[in-house]
Amino acid sequence: MLKIQKVLLSMSGGIDSSVAAMMLLKQDYQIVGVTYRTWDSVSQGCFEKEKGCCSINAIMEAKRLAEQLGFEHFFLDLREQFKNSVIKNFTDEYLAGRTPNPCIVCNASIKWGEVLNLADSLGCDYIATGHYAQIVEKQGNLYLKKGVDTQKDQTYFLWRLPQEVLGRTIFPLGTLTKPEVRQIARENGYEKLAQKAESQEICFIPDNNYRIFLKNEVPDYEQICTEGNFVDIDGKILGKHSGYPNFTVGQRKGLNIALGKPAFVREIRPQTNEVVLADRNELETQTLTAKNCIFVNRSELPDNLEVEARIRYKSPATKARIVLENNGRVKVHFASTVWAVAPGQSVVFYRDDLIIGGGIICS
Repeated sequence: MLKIQKVLLSMSGGIDSSVAAMMLLKQDYQIVGVTYRTWDSVSQGCFEKEKGCCSINAIMEAKRLAEQLGFEHFFLDLREQFKNSVIKNFTDEYLAGRTPNPCIVCNASIKWGEVLNLADSLGCDYIATGHYAQIVEKQGNLYLKKGVDTQKDQTYFLWRLPQEVLGRTIFPLGTLTKPEVRQIARENGYEKLAQKAESQEICFIPDNNYRIFLKNEVPDYEQICTEGNFVDIDGKILGKHSGYPNFTVGQRKGLNIALGKPAFVREIRPQTNEVVLADRNELETQTLTAKNCIFVNRSELPDNLEVEARIRYKSPATKARIVLENNGRVKVHFASTVWAVAPGQSVVFYRDDLIIGGGIICS
């Protein structure tokens, strides 16, 4: 008699993880649900705006669905771990003049870090999420593969997951499109869920204003975020700004400076509190350097390997060549120009829709 495999499903209360539960039940898995609290927006004075995957309402919606579908549900309080990893990285990066990607840090340290510990304690064989991604095996290695729905593909956020974690992960929605997911919810009697809108915001910044968040979260923020100079690429002073943490590479709106032509943030210099402004075409480049790089099988990757590289989630992948360096860094040479490369963001490398590696952009 075959053993029924036990899966710990991360549940946000939204449509994707809810339909993932329906799919897993259909495939005869034994499900245990878990919803985690990562950020307490109520304590930050944001109760009226509280929403997203870590709100109290989302936790209760996930619990109700688990009860309706007939499986056990756990609540996991990860606020301390989240603060010490994701929030610390987020604030540290902005204060260093870089643009962080908290979802990538959260996936590695929380959603597949702390949650995997719970899976072990509950005797679960696998963990599952509602991400639009796939996992395939090739020559003894496991690779993340783009989800069938290219508009919803979330592999970019998952590039840091190691082999041992991929081997215990299931993505029930990887072969589905978003319309198909909504239809499954309807067919199972969840019409309201099928119509539920998706949040595009960072879960711990419900008003989508990271500047207010930094002000509230960093104790000495007023001393760090002080008036400085806007300069051009030659160092000429163009005017005053409100403090370098208020700006990100590629930003155009909210500069509060009139130059008689459109200007974009090209570089942030925290040491001198300078923000470099330039014309749009001066933010174009064909090279970047990435650090802290991870590859599925680095030892077998040749220099000048042709890949498709994505420098941010919403940007299309661009053909490129990568040159591996001995210090864990990679030099990326793009076949065509890319725009507004932002230090702190991730560059992710694909071949045939498979992630072969990624790294953190440093220049």
